Amino acid sequence: MDHMYRSHNCGELRASHIGQGVTLSGWVQKGRDLGGMTFVDLRDRYGITQLVFNLDANEELTMAARKLGREFVVQIKGQVEERSSKNSNRATGDIEINVTELKVLNASMTPPFTIEDETDGGDDIRMKYRYMDIRRNPVRDNMIFRSKLALETRKFLDSQDFVEVETPCLIKSTPEGARDFVVPSRLNPGQFYALPQSPQTFKQLLMIAGMDKYFQIVKCFRDEDLRADRQPEFTQIDCEMSFVTIEDILNTFEGLTKHLFKHTLDRDLGDFPRMSYDEAMERYGSDKPDLRFDMEFVELNDIAKGHDFPIFDAAELVVGICAKGIADDYSNKDMKKLTEWMQRPQIGAKGLIYVKLMADGIIKSTVGKYYTDDQLRIWADKMGAEPGDVMFIVSGEAEKVRKQLNELRLEMGSRLGLMKDGDFKPLWVIDFPLLEWDEDSERFHAMHHPFTSPKQEDMNRMLTGDHETMKALRADAYDLVINGSEIGGGSIRIHDRELQSRNFDLLGFTKEEAEEQFGFLMGAFEYGAPPHGGIAFGFDRLCAVMNGQSSIRDFIAFPKNNQGRDMMIDAPSPVDGDQLNDLNLVFDFKED
Repeated sequence: MDHMYRSHNCGELRASHIGQGVTLSGWVQKGRDLGGMTFVDLRDRYGITQLVFNLDANEELTMAARKLGREFVVQIKGQVEERSSKNSNRATGDIEINVTELKVLNASMTPPFTIEDETDGGDDIRMKYRYMDIRRNPVRDNMIFRSKLALETRKFLDSQDFVEVETPCLIKSTPEGARDFVVPSRLNPGQFYALPQSPQTFKQLLMIAGMDKYFQIVKCFRDEDLRADRQPEFTQIDCEMSFVTIEDILNTFEGLTKHLFKHTLDRDLGDFPRMSYDEAMERYGSDKPDLRFDMEFVELNDIAKGHDFPIFDAAELVVGICAKGIADDYSNKDMKKLTEWMQRPQIGAKGLIYVKLMADGIIKSTVGKYYTDDQLRIWADKMGAEPGDVMFIVSGEAEKVRKQLNELRLEMGSRLGLMKDGDFKPLWVIDFPLLEWDEDSERFHAMHHPFTSPKQEDMNRMLTGDHETMKALRADAYDLVINGSEIGGGSIRIHDRELQSRNFDLLGFTKEEAEEQFGFLMGAFEYGAPPHGGIAFGFDRLCAVMNGQSSIRDFIAFPKNNQGRDMMIDAPSPVDGDQLNDLNLVFDFKED
């Protein structure tokens, strides 16, 4: 063998190469012994090429080939020949390599799971041996897609005069928001850095610094309790712009989203509809509605109340959805199961009322004792229900029942196959509330973050208004939603010290706390801060949604599990006592 490991990769040889001598290197996918012939599939990132060994032509070489195990790394030389039984499912399926030389570059133990598109490996074992999992086409293709998406993001933002600026990873801890990961400082005993939850204050400072348009594909860190699809570290497309209105930002990032879909999926997205937060909650019970299917909420207070049905009469809101064409398919037993599904603690509905409009015109319902068929037909008219449809109705406190009905809407959309793969429905949700009142802590929380500006017409009310006025304040904030997932969010920022100080007051910061944590930013506002605003896209989430996948984990090369652990390198882990001494950290772990 010469010094060259390969003349071609395992995905590029075609019929036009027949007769050529080639050198290939890669991993053994599998081998097959068929009498006097041995076939080996050789794999690399680019594809699979079939190798053939002829026992009669070279017994020693063929016997060596038969000893190859899965995932052995080998180099071969041979001649490209036409394949007699062609494989139309493989790009290299018209040819095979008649091998003349074989060299094992590295043997492999038997893999703990099959390196196939459909593997027998569970999540834990795949995460432990992630370097082998990435050899599988679906995971590798996700990594390549992510790379292409990042490159296209940079291309578009560069074309719009954005400047990529790196911001620090060792910053100051702030209690507002999620928990920080903290890093002890050896040179400053007893003091700690924090890892950034986002580059928020730095990108605002870059606007004050006159950079005008900033972006960064940036790692962010949150020490949160991990739900199924949360990672302690994640990536954002982080952007900020100066001298802009909401309109400028929405148009720019609608443009970015269209560019990404066109240049990675070859999909043309039309113009994005816009919907206020209040409208989204009323129509779908969610601030990130999935618009791939209808099933809009219909409020029934005016026709359902006043008929001596105590559950409805006592409710703040009676609201329902119409599921098309399932009346004959869903038995009473099915309805009972669905009611129990709604009553689970995760959803917490007290019950579920249903009205079935049977195809033969008969109406079956759980409230026939209180309402005549004619009255129920009035419900049907309002909800657009026809024979064969089922109306599902919930009632109670408005905020709670909207959330409960949203869960049912999504469940029925899934059961009825209404969320089609490859169907993308983007939406801007705008005009969020500025503040949320928390009954437990008896204080306001920022709906987005403390730097979000109220709408222009609400600014004076924010400076002078009372408690009830604060609840009604609207923010210049917006979210991009695609298929029921929040892809990104942002806002116009406060750029005035007095207004920012007032917002900190409303959020329960003392003057001293605000100065200690954010004095650097408020001080910068006094040196000519331009009006500015921005947005951040969840990069991992965008990758998943664009590929119709629910988990971000398979778009991250080396993800953590649900306990925030890296199964492969076994982190987090204890550190040496000397390291702790250097950091002036002393732990006295007492056993129970």
